Amino acid sequence: MSATPMTPEEMRAYIVERLTGETGDADRVTQAARMIVETALPAIKESLKQTLALDLPIEIIGVEVSRIADARPDSDNWAMCVAVSASGHDDVVMTMDTDAIALAVSALFGGDPGVGVAPIRRDLSPTETVVASRIFAQIVTALVHVEDGPLDLALPAPSAISGSEMHKRVLRDAPGARVTLSVTNPSGNGTLILTMPQRLLLKGTGTPAHAGAGHSEQWGQRFSAEVMRSGVNLQATMPLARMTLGQIAGLEVGQVIEFEPEAQSQAKLSARQKTLFVCEFGKLGQNYTVRVRHPFDAGQDMMEGLVANR
Repeated sequence: MSATPMTPEEMRAYIVERLTGETGDADRVTQAARMIVETALPAIKESLKQTLALDLPIEIIGVEVSRIADARPDSDNWAMCVAVSASGHDDVVMTMDTDAIALAVSALFGGDPGVGVAPIRRDLSPTETVVASRIFAQIVTALVHVEDGPLDLALPAPSAISGSEMHKRVLRDAPGARVTLSVTNPSGNGTLILTMPQRLLLKGTGTPAHAGAGHSEQWGQRFSAEVMRSGVNLQATMPLARMTLGQIAGLEVGQVIEFEPEAQSQAKLSARQKTLFVCEFGKLGQNYTVRVRHPFDAGQDMMEGLVANR
């Protein structure tokens, strides 16, 4: 790859893209997520009222940036539905806890709203899974048909899954936004969570994912709150030497291994298990240093590895 130096703005954009994905602007992403869910809520409530024959209040209680891979719930008896975009590249993951499912089942079968609903502490029954599927389907339909910035999701929505099926489902990881909804009535309260990919959100709201990139005055807006709040450990690694398995098996305590001639200029700087830059080891006074040479190119690295193995 080309070793042309990057401008400070390009380097910042590159790091954000490597660590957080489509965009580092947390405010823009969360605003887009809140807007589309708030717009769809009236239709969701009305369709649920018709299905359950009971008004089941649903309100937004939180919106934050997230990763799609983190949308899978830890508990086996939650319900999950993965709605795929019409293009097939973006997944909206919806999850519902057992308290929300219990409230919906009780409402569907005419339970007294003034009597507390027993929590579910077991695997979901087929009936409970069907009820969860209906709720997920109505949410997807509402998101697709909102007037301002609909999400491009394929209909009909797939059935809800739980337990082992939920853990087998592969989720395409991407930067996203998590919208947490409360489901409440006098019988109790539960939680619904929608995790939507940033790319699909910003496309749906007509907001370009990279609007304003390259302008230093927008750096504070572009850098994700996720990165701003967390400390990132940098790791610099340097290739040592190529050895056969037989040679490695024969290594002994105290044996000295020489670095390859170009090892010092082929160090790799990584963060969060993602390689960011190719660097050069050096020394400044009594301190060891690394100097950034150029961004890491995974494709080029693979090709060089194939050539080296010939």
